Amino acid sequence: MTETSKTPASQGNTSLYRAVWRWHFYAGILILPFMILMAITGAAYIYRDEIDDWYHADLKFVEASGKTPLPISQQIDAALLAVPGVAAKVMPPASPDRSSEIVIATEAGGREAVYVNPYTGDVLGHMPDRTTIMWVVRRIHSLAEFGTIPNYIIEIASGWAILLVLTGMYLWWPRGSQKDGIVSLRETPKRRIWWRDAHAVTGIFIGVFIIFMAGTGMFWSVFWGKYANQFANGTPNGYPSGVRVEVPLSTIPMIDAFGDVSWTNENIPLPQSVDGGANPVTTPNPIGIDQAIATFNDMGLTPGYAVALPRTETGVYSASIYPDDLSLQRVIHLDQYSGRPLIDMGIADYGPFGTIMEFGINVHMGQEFGIANQIMLLVICALIIFMSVSAGVMWWKRRPAGALGVPPMPRDTSKLKMVTAILAIGGIIYPTVGASMIVIWLLDYLLVARPQRKLRTA
Repeated sequence: MTETSKTPASQGNTSLYRAVWRWHFYAGILILPFMILMAITGAAYIYRDEIDDWYHADLKFVEASGKTPLPISQQIDAALLAVPGVAAKVMPPASPDRSSEIVIATEAGGREAVYVNPYTGDVLGHMPDRTTIMWVVRRIHSLAEFGTIPNYIIEIASGWAILLVLTGMYLWWPRGSQKDGIVSLRETPKRRIWWRDAHAVTGIFIGVFIIFMAGTGMFWSVFWGKYANQFANGTPNGYPSGVRVEVPLSTIPMIDAFGDVSWTNENIPLPQSVDGGANPVTTPNPIGIDQAIATFNDMGLTPGYAVALPRTETGVYSASIYPDDLSLQRVIHLDQYSGRPLIDMGIADYGPFGTIMEFGINVHMGQEFGIANQIMLLVICALIIFMSVSAGVMWWKRRPAGALGVPPMPRDTSKLKMVTAILAIGGIIYPTVGASMIVIWLLDYLLVARPQRKLRTA
């Protein structure tokens, strides 16, 4: 979505058009490489389960023998023989042909995922926790693999992606008697006008999806996502009503116990085990992991759930499941001594904001509508890559030799100020984006706009 090849006033010679085009150009220069990266890694992550199951098949699958699986406690003992430490989390097999995954907090201070044959207790292998191939892809997708500062760049890129779509829609909008290049392609790929039309037509059809993906992706961001979560969950609009019960709560958030939880539940504190429902337990008499697993099964928790084990004398057994079907999302916390459910919550217990965001995130991850959701996102990712490449080709064909090819300054510079002020509203909503806009504006003023003015007045 960018300028046409024509120069009449109706086709891009107005000051407002040039002002919008200038910001659209800078947005593209800033984030198109990131959009390509996001599209490639996002397309792969859509099929995370399928790829992980294929790549790590030797660890994740066993031969279904028809026998009754060993108690989880025995499987934990087998895992501890291979990797000494303390069991922190267990994932019982979701089906008869799968292994058990047991996460050990090692003596060296790390976390190791150990895969155990549930029928024989044999250890199939182990690796550092959350290092499967798709976890690595996920961390590259968010740039978390490269540290905290690059992780902020994704937040900035998401905000600029929204800016890119909105300014692109303005540039695409038909003016006067324009008919060509709106939903059709002119000329051939040898000509820049073909690339302009292909870029614009593709962008206008997937623009809404880009805004949706960028907006929902923001909820995982380092800065905005964190404070949006705290703001939303300061009222019943976000946190599930299940946490608003009369049970003592710890200071440990669920994300620390599980490592991967739903956005709404990330900062929910774990409850504490109690004696008689009032006083913290001082005399340990735990039910044990086997009884906890039996209780979760009796309560109808969907297979594939994970269980975080108690860390302290007041800790709880916490089970969570975040399946493709949002209606089956559920979290249960058990008192580690009596086995009594302290909190049992699902999507029906979420506040309206939490429900909407969980639905959006489920769609973002390609799991709400099954295969149709995956195919739709795969097509969108492919079109984002094409749109980004076409923008680069179009710029290369248009730019003057030896120059960056920044769109011309508006004749009426007040139009540029007006567009900048409008875009600043988005910068207020997303502060890191706003900060980056100030940097871009200063660079444009100091390195491009002011030198151009001096040339014109010389």
